[in-house]
Amino acid sequence: MDVVRGRHWDRPSPAGEGDYGPWFEACAEGRLLIQHCDACGHQQWYPRLICTRCSATPRWEEISNRGTVYTFTIIRQYHAKPFGAELPYCVAMVDLADAPVRMFGTLTDIAVDDVRIDLAVEAYAVEYAPGRAIPYWRAL
Repeated sequence: MDVVRGRHWDRPSPAGEGDYGPWFEACAEGRLLIQHCDACGHQQWYPRLICTRCSATPRWEEISNRGTVYTFTIIRQYHAKPFGAELPYCVAMVDLADAPVRMFGTLTDIAVDDVRIDLAVEAYAVEYAPGRAIPYWRAL
């Protein structure tokens, strides 16, 4: 997964990262993670202290940064800074290629009118603080 560094971060940043800390760190290293339970084989996203299937402790597992758009919405009105300057933009729910889970994020590098269900996408990360990054999605 590509990591964009040195970009001015002018939006709200994650605070109180808790269970997400290792995930933000991995994104900054160019790795996309989900949780995997060795006890029952369940894969899950978003991070939790326990497996949602069997209550065992899950571990982090690296997966591919590929997926397809499951659903999306186009944001056309939102005038808070800096988002108003980016209108219109797309946020999408992405089915991950390597796991039966979905991740939500901003879809970039495509005209909003060209976004469609089942569009192939890949994650890339944008560093918001040293050693911390957030994934975005772009069309393949």
